[in-house]
Amino acid sequence: QVQLVESGGGLVQAGGSLRLSCAASGRTFINYAMGWFRQAPGKDREFVARIDRSRGTYYADSVKGRFIISRDNAKNTVDLQMNSLKPEDTAVYYCAGDRNGIGSGYYESRYTYWGQGTQVTVSS
Repeated sequence: QVQLVESGGGLVQAGGSLRLSCAASGRTFINYAMGWFRQAPGKDREFVARIDRSRGTYYADSVKGRFIISRDNAKNTVDLQMNSLKPEDTAVYYCAGDRNGIGSGYYESRYTYWGQGTQVTVSS
């Protein structure tokens, strides 16, 4: 069993930056792919970014060039650096773990473990 805990959300002005972090329990973190999803009010949860166990990275078109996902296997953490934030980035951000650690994974069904989410609000 893996537990995921997100941190780093908050309120920021448009154009600003935030760094989200997800701490994972369990010794098998190194084998997992990790993803970030988000859900805005009234909308479905959507894929944001993913890093697989080989450190291959994948991004939604809406965040490409602005967000960077990274992982530290020694600390069992995965971070999401968010730059040039826009009001449309406002959402609850979720960290997710995929036991199939290789390749792309844009769909929620791919992921077994989920955090509770952290709120990101971008003011205009």
